[in-house]
Amino acid sequence: MEELTSADVLGRDGPLAAQLPGFVARAVQQDMATRIEQALAQPGLLIAESGTGTGKTYAYLVPALLSGKKILISTGTKHLQDQLFHRDLPLIRTALALPLTTALLKGRANYLCLHRLASAELEGRFGSRREAGELGRVRAWAGRTHSGDIGEVSEVSEDSTVWPRVTSTPENCLGSECRDYSDCHVNRARREALAADVLVVNHHLFFADLALREEGFAQLLPGVEVVIFDEAHQLPEIASNFLGINLTSQQLLNLCRDTLAEDLKEHSAIAELPRAAELTEKAVADFRLSLGVEPRREAWANTDRFKGFHAALDDLKGRLGDLAALLEGAAAKGQGLANCARRAAELLDRLYTIGERPPSEYVAWLESSARGFALHLTPLTVATPFRRTLEEGKKTWIFTSATLTVNGAFNHFQAQLGLEDADTGRWDSPFDYARQALLYIPEGLPEPAAPEYTERVLERALPVVQASRGRAFLLFTSHRALKLAAEWFVGKLDYPLLVQGTAPRSELLERFRAAGNAVLLGTGSFWEGVDVRGEALSCVIIDKLPFATPGDPVLQARAAAMEQAGLSPFKDYQLPNAVIALKQGMGRLIRDDNDRGVLMLCDPRLLSKGYGKIFLASLPPMARTRALADVERFFIAEESPPSAQKSRQPA
Repeated sequence: MEELTSADVLGRDGPLAAQLPGFVARAVQQDMATRIEQALAQPGLLIAESGTGTGKTYAYLVPALLSGKKILISTGTKHLQDQLFHRDLPLIRTALALPLTTALLKGRANYLCLHRLASAELEGRFGSRREAGELGRVRAWAGRTHSGDIGEVSEVSEDSTVWPRVTSTPENCLGSECRDYSDCHVNRARREALAADVLVVNHHLFFADLALREEGFAQLLPGVEVVIFDEAHQLPEIASNFLGINLTSQQLLNLCRDTLAEDLKEHSAIAELPRAAELTEKAVADFRLSLGVEPRREAWANTDRFKGFHAALDDLKGRLGDLAALLEGAAAKGQGLANCARRAAELLDRLYTIGERPPSEYVAWLESSARGFALHLTPLTVATPFRRTLEEGKKTWIFTSATLTVNGAFNHFQAQLGLEDADTGRWDSPFDYARQALLYIPEGLPEPAAPEYTERVLERALPVVQASRGRAFLLFTSHRALKLAAEWFVGKLDYPLLVQGTAPRSELLERFRAAGNAVLLGTGSFWEGVDVRGEALSCVIIDKLPFATPGDPVLQARAAAMEQAGLSPFKDYQLPNAVIALKQGMGRLIRDDNDRGVLMLCDPRLLSKGYGKIFLASLPPMARTRALADVERFFIAEESPPSAQKSRQPA
């Protein structure tokens, strides 16, 4: 019997059609799968842009599983990772009747650490009665879990303060010296990953491991034959975050807390040690206060204008140095204290490196939040180190996303990651945007820099939201605009109003879908990775072109370096990134063959500036209007969905 090709599997009479009710064969999906099938035949690089609705997940999964090779798939988020592992992979494996083993590997912070659970119980320091109760629920779950994946514990919120106390980090893990080493959930997950035919990870884990060589990838990558990056447009930013040096207030506070716990267990007999840990905790809090009340992102060179900053920094260095010296003397008392001594020395070295000895190819900067701070050394480019990774061993590397090109070209994405010699392929969305969507660019708005701009946008958005009968996302480029909108809409809508930050994203989306006529206000996290099909989302309103904040310290440093190299920071970096971000936001609107909706882009620069043509040319072809009456007619003419069953494929 002749072997099935990927196109056969994805065809109208293929095994997926038999397995999946509502499956719709798509020529564009079959063509993409065939191209990936060809790429898998030999080592090399393929970049594949797949428009919304192509079904790219199946387009790469089918040829990957048919290849018989050892596969590593990296996705953009843990949510997508779980969806791929628990839904898509089992379905295709069953349809193809392939005896493949699969594994899911997350970062170590997603797994219960038995040693740290015992330490937290022994220490007994709780911030609240609620935290004490949550620790009790974790202890009860610990006795029955096999995987140790904390995602199983639905009764403890994912942002609970108890999780950092019962999970490990690369810094505080005791490794083979731990008495619970043989029962370690992280080690079990790694062993399963090494043995699996198909392994699913996420980008953060992939790059964290490349940077640390700690999470098992040093063993894993050499045996992998194919690496597939889904949502690959996220790679440059994530790589920049992990291929630098970072120091956070949470790392410092964890060190202090662990020092107290390990001293209690291992009896250092150094009377000054607990006090030194407490003084370091206070120095961390004082340093955060020196950055001011409001959250900020600043270049290190600008810190002179913060009153008390340098005094607080010197105090932090001194207190951490004292703690490191005492821990060095206590290290011989036990493995836990020895581990704290190593961490203290490493964190102190990072503090001096970021603040006093930054290498020229990095930019030093800091950011603060309500809860803490982070200090960073970020590389100006990740192309060189990432390219070195690609050259280690003969593998097939596939990069895919719905948003990799700018005006049809891959140059920007390729340059960011050093992929200039990669093969490329582009498959447009099969959706009929000319019929399904309308682009509305309102007239008469001021320039976005005008102080009244956001209020004018909201005034123009209100009749559109009323015409769409709710069912709308309003996506903002800043938290300030989001806050203003949340206040402005109070009392003006007859529909449920959902605001980012008032509940977890997953809960807001669940409420949005259930309501059927809600209006959701969001910023960055709602621009991508959100799939709302059907009539519940029929309008997407975007306040501004999503250019990065001009004052961002990393952007400023990269811009200066690009100017020295004879490049245009705006044309070669800021503009392409903004185009890709806009494509992501627009992609929320049409998620199904039967969806209809209006995309409202408020920024007048789309038509007044020459670069506006690049944004418009990068969007799917759709009817365009500047008249509100056309928007109202579009919704009045809204027809019932065709009787044909909706596709069950992921978009």
